[in-house]
This record gives sequence, structure tokens and C-alpha cells, in this order.
Amino acid sequence: MDTKVSMIEIAGIKTELVECGAGRPLLFLHPGIGIDAKAPVIEAMADSARVLAPSHPGFGRSEQPKAMTTIDDLAYFYLDAIEALGLKDAIVVGVSFGAWIAAEIAVKSCERIGHLVLADAFGIKVGDRETRDIADIFAMTEPQFNERAYFDPAFAARDYKSLPEADLVIVARNREAMARYGWSPYMHDPKLKGRLHRIRAKTLVLWGAADRIAAPDYGRAWSVAIPGARFALIERAGHFPHLEAPGDFARHVLEFAAA
Repeated sequence: MDTKVSMIEIAGIKTELVECGAGRPLLFLHPGIGIDAKAPVIEAMADSARVLAPSHPGFGRSEQPKAMTTIDDLAYFYLDAIEALGLKDAIVVGVSFGAWIAAEIAVKSCERIGHLVLADAFGIKVGDRETRDIADIFAMTEPQFNERAYFDPAFAARDYKSLPEADLVIVARNREAMARYGWSPYMHDPKLKGRLHRIRAKTLVLWGAADRIAAPDYGRAWSVAIPGARFALIERAGHFPHLEAPGDFARHVLEFAAA
């Protein structure tokens, strides 16, 4: 299956876009670690949909406007993107940081969204002030992060010394952008939980059963707060089920969208 990677302009911002497949549009919003055009999940979802996977502003090779500093800015950027790309009855799928963006889009408008999938989402406060809902990813070494983020930490091991410089720049940009948008308040919007009732799209909350960055019970709190939302676990996967279990992830998404 052919996968196209291009630079397009959305709302005046140069944006990297991965496209694959044909059919009903599926907008995939990547987590803070970015998106790989060769990731098996892209082709798996493209089996039954036209997958569009942009790199968020500041991530990957996408431009970072100086004025874009909040998750709210990203949500409005994607409302512009959905309109500019002509998407209708779209399946919007977000993972982790991308799921937070997807939820912020959906509380503003579901006019062009038919189905919403939030996988291992960041974005809301569930516990009290003394309870950490989401592990502090900025206080961890990479091995510590991998231990908590993956069912199999060895899956994520990388030899940075062997990576091309361009790839290292992307790793650094992604981490910098995550801090820019999610540092304070840490990985949540204090107002979002109280707005989730505004989501009108059919919603699936999908979670890796071995997620130790944001535990499954945190995901269940998301599903309770969204009217009519379903909750499902993916076994043998952690915080990034689209990477560790791409086939199961795509199956959940496509079966939900077709039901």
C-alpha cells in the first residue's frame, strides 16, 4: 500500500502530512513521541479508511509558530485542518497527547466528526490535588519511561548513536514541543473534564492494559465523563497500543467506526 508524505500549508502553518489508503477519512493524532510514516498501524487502519496523520505544529517536521503555545491552540488548528482538508463524517483517532487534542477538538465542535477514539489519553484531572493521575515523564530517564510505557520495554530500545542527525533533531523537537504544550498545568486542562459532556460523536475510549504512565482506571474515568462512551482494553500493550499491538488497535478502531 502506497504511503505519501508531504508538506502542506494549513492556516498558514507548514505541516507534515502522512496519507495512506482510501475511503472514509480517518484523522490520526499522534502521541508526544511523534509518528513514523512506516508504522504498521498506518497501513492497518488504511485497509478500510483514508488515513491522514499530520505532525502537530512543533513536532516532526511541522512548523512551530511562536504564537502557538497551548493545547487550545492545537485544537483550533485542527478544526481549521479538518475544514481545509474537506473532511466529513471523519473518524478522529488520538493516542496519549494526541487523544488529549482530539478531546479538545470534540468539545468545541463535532460537526465534521462521526466517531472519536481516545487511546491512553492525557488531558483531565481525576484524583485530588495530592494524587498524580499521570506519571511525570519529564522526571524519568528513558529506560524508566520505557519500563512504564510499554508492555515489553525492549520494544522501545533505540541506539541513538546510530540514528541519522535528522532523526535526532525530530526526537529533540518532539520532546521540546511536549514540554511547551503540556508542562504547566502538567498534561491536563483543568476545564476539560467539565466540558466532556459536550462531545456528540460516538466515542470509544481505548486503553493498553499494561499502561503504567496513565493506568486503565484513569481511562475508565474518561469513559464515564463522556456520554455514551464505550471502554475497551488492549492486552499485552502499554501506553502506546498502536505500536505494540497495531493489528488489535486498528481492528478496534475500524470495527467501532463500522458498527
